[in-house]
Amino acid sequence: MSRVFLIPGFFGFASFGELNYFAHVRDLLARELARRGLEAEVIPVPTLPTASVPARAARLLATVSELSRHDDRPIHLVGHSSGGLDARLFAAPNVTLPTEIPLEPLASRVRSVVTVGTPHRGAPVARVFSGILGKSMLAVFSLATMYMLRFGRIPLVVLAKLIGIYARLDDLVFLNQTVLDQLYQQLLSDFSPERQYEIERFFSDVGVDQSLLDQLLPENMEVFNASVADRQGVYYGSVVARGRRPGLTSTLSAGLDPYAQTTHALYTGLWTMSSLLPPRFVRDLSTRQISMLTAAFEEQPTSAESDGVVPTLSQPYGEVIGCASADHLDLIGHFEDSVSDPPHYDWLASGSGFRRAEFERLWSTVANALVASSPGFTPSPQTAPTSQSV
Repeated sequence: MSRVFLIPGFFGFASFGELNYFAHVRDLLARELARRGLEAEVIPVPTLPTASVPARAARLLATVSELSRHDDRPIHLVGHSSGGLDARLFAAPNVTLPTEIPLEPLASRVRSVVTVGTPHRGAPVARVFSGILGKSMLAVFSLATMYMLRFGRIPLVVLAKLIGIYARLDDLVFLNQTVLDQLYQQLLSDFSPERQYEIERFFSDVGVDQSLLDQLLPENMEVFNASVADRQGVYYGSVVARGRRPGLTSTLSAGLDPYAQTTHALYTGLWTMSSLLPPRFVRDLSTRQISMLTAAFEEQPTSAESDGVVPTLSQPYGEVIGCASADHLDLIGHFEDSVSDPPHYDWLASGSGFRRAEFERLWSTVANALVASSPGFTPSPQTAPTSQSV
């Protein structure tokens, strides 16, 4: 049996009782792996929301060690957003992490690293959120994600206030910490006392280490990429997303629902701030990666495009195994689909049109990559990693 570890991105979480960041991914991936004959345990990993990549990789190591140190099962790492950087650092040779747990015995068992919407060349939006109030704003966003997963929709009055604040994110000096605190408490108050306690403990970690956002700046990711090498024998694959460019078409696609239109306005602001990756940071893209992106999207993406959080051309790493016309949260199942059981809920109405069928196709390509990189398995045309557009 293999173990597949799902690693959340910044301000991500594994679970709080019934709230699961990777709920739809975990169930679908486990089913797809079983269908392909690979017996695997799919495990969401707790993380430190804004801690440095080494600190987050050390937390990943603690989880992997707890479950895997007494056997020799193959290990696969799947990271969403900055979780993909945690996976790369974990698997890299000659790495020292801030922990006493031996890394090499477990890192040597890694068979694949799959990154999903990961900012390998940086995320310009991190610059906006790296200040004190920016981090408070991200805390509100993270809590809003939890709220959406629990209740299905965020109160429209809260969304309206977020829009008012969000319009001034490029000028954080005018943001009011009191307003952010009020929004945070308004969302938190609807949870049970037990869940409130767990959430408050989660966000207390933010005050301990807040260095992740600075590390995600494009110039700092240049240093990361220059110093973190791939491990020989490990398969590296990536899933790349391109969100719909905001405009009249995307606004109409979001529908007439005031809730959807309000969250679409948030997406528009995020997309604008995320699409500022200078061309010099994408010069390392290989001809093969560019050709895969061009074939999948039917045109070559530019450095001015993103999934609403991470620039599209920041995301390729290794083999491009899947491409999606989707926003950053669509990739992990946060899109509108009330028919599925459990239902999907959309936090950002990007107008991408990404739904359950596209979600299943995308994660089927991830399952193919994990199976094909497993020991003793001979890839067939149906299971070999291939780039797929959804």
